[in-house]
Amino acid sequence: MSLDRSRTHIVFEIDLTHQEARRRAEVVAALGPDWDPIAVMQAEEQAYDLLYSSLDTQQQETYDMLVAAGVLPRREPGHAAD
Repeated sequence: MSLDRSRTHIVFEIDLTHQEARRRAEVVAALGPDWDPIAVMQAEEQAYDLLYSSLDTQQQETYDMLVAAGVLPRREPGHAAD
């Protein structure tokens, strides 16, 4: 391999596909056999319902402003957080 000194940048690539697949497998293994993703999503939905319930007028206006700005997702029934 000859060294081309006219180039100022060197292309350096690493394929992390195998490491990412292994990392994901380790995460799922660490969650254990009792992990129930549906129950987790339902609990998260209930937590958000509780969080955004009983807002006073000023809090509701702030919430609406944040939704309109795209900072918070619009809450729709049956949609867990993305």
